[in-house]
Amino acid sequence: MTSNRVVRVLTGLLCFILILPILVVLIVSFNDASFLSFPPKQFSLRWFESFFGNVRWRDALYTSVIIGFLACLISTSIGFLGAYSFVRGRYKGKKLLLSIVLLPLIVPHIITAVALYFLSAPFGLVGSKVWISVAHSVIALPIVVLILISALQNVEENLELAALGMGASRLYIFRKVVIPLVYPGVISAALFSFLTSFDELIIALFLSGVLTETLQVRIWNSLLMEAEPIIAAVSSFLILCTIGILVCESIIRSQMGRFSR
Repeated sequence: MTSNRVVRVLTGLLCFILILPILVVLIVSFNDASFLSFPPKQFSLRWFESFFGNVRWRDALYTSVIIGFLACLISTSIGFLGAYSFVRGRYKGKKLLLSIVLLPLIVPHIITAVALYFLSAPFGLVGSKVWISVAHSVIALPIVVLILISALQNVEENLELAALGMGASRLYIFRKVVIPLVYPGVISAALFSFLTSFDELIIALFLSGVLTETLQVRIWNSLLMEAEPIIAAVSSFLILCTIGILVCESIIRSQMGRFSR
C-alpha cells in the first residue's frame, strides 16, 4: 500500500510539473501589460482582441486550418485503405510495408523537411498550400494507420464474409458494412491527423512562402523579432483547440467502446 501511495504522489507531482507551464501561459495570455510578465497585474482580453483583429494573424490561422483540413482528408483516405489492407490482406512483405509506412514516426522531422524542400524547390512547389498539405499528410499517415488498424481489428471478418455470401459486392461491403462499423475510429484518426498538421512547424518552416505563412510559422517569426504578449494569447488559443479536439476524440472513443460491446 505504501509503495502504491508513493507511485501516486510521484505521478501527481510529474503531472503537475508538466501542466504548470501550460497554466502559466494561459494566465499570461490575459495580461494587460505591453510586455510578457507573470503574474499579471491586471487581467484583460486585449491580446486576444489583437490576435483576432490582426489581418496577418488571421490569415495565418486560416492557412493553417485549410492546410490541416486538406492533410486530414488526404491522410485519412489513404490511411483507411492502407489499414484495411494491413488487417485483411494476406500477402508477402506486409510487415515490411507497414514498417515503411511508420517510418515518419522514427525519422526526425528536420530530415523529412530538408528532403521535402529539395524535392519541392525544382518544381516551384514551395509556398503551395496543397503541397504543404501533402507533406503534412506524410507525417500524419502513420498515426492514422495505427488508429484505424486498431479499429478494424475489432470488426468481425465474418460479417464481411456473410455479406459476401449474400451476393454483396466488395465495394458494397466496404461502404455499407466496414465503414459504418469503424466510423468512430475514422473520425478519431481524422482529428489526430488534423491536429498533427495544425501543430506542425518544421516542415511548414521549410515549405511555407510569404503568402502561405501558417500559424506556427507566424509564431516562430514573431518570436525571432520580438516576444510580443500576443504570442501568449495565440498559444492559449492553440492549447484550448488541442484540448477541445482531444475531448472530442475521447467522447468518440467511448462511443466506439460501447458500440463494440
